[in-house]
Amino acid sequence: MNNKLERKSGLVNMLIVDDEPVICEGLRCTIDWEKLGVRVVGEAYDGTEALRLVQERGVDLVLSDIRMEGMDGLQLTKCLKERFPEVRVVMISGYEDFEYARQAIRLGVSDYLLKPVEIDELTDVVKKVVLSLGSAAKEGSVREIELWLSNMARHGTAYGKQAPSSLRGAQFRILATQLDRFYERFGEHPPEGHEEIQEAWIDQLHAAITRPFLRAVSVFDHENLLITLVVSDVHMDRATWDPWLEALRPKLREAQLYCGMSEPYDDLEETASRCGEAGGLLPFHVLENKTILLPEDRKAAARDRSIPAFDAADAAQRLMTAMLRQDAAGIDARVAELFCFFRQEGFLPEEIWRLYEEMSALLRQRLRKSGMTELEYGHRGALDLNIFNTYGSLADAVREEMRQLMEQIERHGIDKSYWIIEKAKRYMNEQNGTDLKASEVAAWLKITPSYFSYIFKQGTGKSFTEYMNEMRMEQAKTLLATTHDKVFEIADKVGYKEYKYFVSVFKSYTGMTPKEYRGLSASKDAAAEID
Repeated sequence: MNNKLERKSGLVNMLIVDDEPVICEGLRCTIDWEKLGVRVVGEAYDGTEALRLVQERGVDLVLSDIRMEGMDGLQLTKCLKERFPEVRVVMISGYEDFEYARQAIRLGVSDYLLKPVEIDELTDVVKKVVLSLGSAAKEGSVREIELWLSNMARHGTAYGKQAPSSLRGAQFRILATQLDRFYERFGEHPPEGHEEIQEAWIDQLHAAITRPFLRAVSVFDHENLLITLVVSDVHMDRATWDPWLEALRPKLREAQLYCGMSEPYDDLEETASRCGEAGGLLPFHVLENKTILLPEDRKAAARDRSIPAFDAADAAQRLMTAMLRQDAAGIDARVAELFCFFRQEGFLPEEIWRLYEEMSALLRQRLRKSGMTELEYGHRGALDLNIFNTYGSLADAVREEMRQLMEQIERHGIDKSYWIIEKAKRYMNEQNGTDLKASEVAAWLKITPSYFSYIFKQGTGKSFTEYMNEMRMEQAKTLLATTHDKVFEIADKVGYKEYKYFVSVFKSYTGMTPKEYRGLSASKDAAAEID
């Protein structure tokens, strides 16, 4: 407990080690150690005793003679480096022996002084060690806070550890910042030198935040998400925070950053929930392009937004029609229509991607039913919305995926449609006595009508209606030439329920009425018999 109290005082704990008590006493009394930021916590007369005191008294610095009975200074230094590597050692020797100096340096002593020691020289050496220890302690404290903040942001209350004891403040606030238009500027992956961008990001943000009573600690939770803990030494009301926000806004805009900011809070145990509060505001940037988003902005958006229903089935059908036509411009137009709707109605990125995945699932399902079972759909799944953080980047992701799907249909889908067409022809021939429709054939094949119509025209060069009429007319011609069935009976047999319509189609196809065709056919037969 005493050691902890001594460390909190800000003094460096030093142990003096020499096998001559008078020298220990002299070193203790000659210099005003506390003025140098040092507290002498004990004296040891050999290395073994020194190790015990280092452990018991929380020693930071050992000032030791190199030549002692028993465990000498070099052996002591070696043991310290193994057991207490954080302890610094300054070695004093009465021997101008290079080998001793070399061994001491190899062991990592902070400095090596020769007897008789100059007071000014010793003072300068100890000052440097104290300064170094102070910097290391400060750096360690910052790293401890950064680690705690990172875990609070990532794991929330599940992290369960208290804030570091070095973190003190009267009030706190969380900022979650992102680079605007990340995908448009860098693509899906950060460019070379992104670490420099992140360093500049932190430097600019901290410079904008820092005031005599404000300081900041920042950690990256994602390559495009910086979590910053703002610590205030004084309790600030809204009238104090607002001017600070106004001064922060143009600096964020200049750095092409935007941020979500939590409410101020006093209890560090709230940090996890405040990280969620600040990060949860970032998606609302797409609605009004605000540089700083506050909790009241989210409440206002929730009050004002009225999200309409989205017809995923209709959107999937429109995109599929364009794909089957191999119409890249049509796909782009359909995607543009989707995002015009999303933008006008105020959909958030997460909402957009959830609806897109629903639409994409319907589209893939229809393609499977169309017989394209071997397509590699390339669906990316969950999208990183820290990277795709604008309507434009989301639209690019959707457009690219739809284009890839269209290309796969071109490579694989159409080539595999031959068996579908042949199967359809057989079925159409079997059903020639019925008023068969394209949608009925598509349903029998278990594919969509639009896809059936597309591949049938691609495979036969004729539309469904043209093909059916030709097939029925050929059957009618055969029946007229080989039977004595009445014309209306033949019309019914080949699938035409209305006699007049049959006659009209027949004449259009052959250039004569059914009776004229039958008469001509009978004349040809009679002539053939005479011959």
